Amino acid sequence: MRILVVVDMQNDFITGALGTVEAQGIVEAVRRKVASFDGEVIFTLDTHTEDYLSSQEGRMLPVTHCVKGTEGWKLDEGLEDFASAHGCLRFEKPTFGSTALAHHLAARKDEIESVELVGLCTDICVVSNALILKAVLSETPIIVDSSCCAGVTTERHQAALETMASCQVIVR
Repeated sequence: MRILVVVDMQNDFITGALGTVEAQGIVEAVRRKVASFDGEVIFTLDTHTEDYLSSQEGRMLPVTHCVKGTEGWKLDEGLEDFASAHGCLRFEKPTFGSTALAHHLAARKDEIESVELVGLCTDICVVSNALILKAVLSETPIIVDSSCCAGVTTERHQAALETMASCQVIVR
């Protein structure tokens, strides 16, 4: 089975508190990829609480975002429609990488042919999840579709792609 992990395609990262033109630029490509993917699609959701600014991450990145239940926390509308219609798994994560996703996929490693990642932000959450998955699925191809990812900046996007390639993640 092939798995597609859609990382944090949430309103706050697209048009909200931490939105960027680059993030807005990949939305349609991600929607098309999800709709045409031959395999299982799983979503991650960056999930914070109202006290985000008192967390270590909040002190390092003092921009309240992805507070559970807010409009900014929700998936892009087109992706939400797909996820709801297909009963896709969702992993809420309080930080960059999802250990719950990693444990879930590790328990299924014998049935997984490959894991592909798309989403936001290449240089934070995509790279974190790709490296965690590479660690628990060392013999499974971990793939990142660079055309369906965007970083905080173009330079950081490229640097993250180079880092993942150095760690034997297949970057396309």
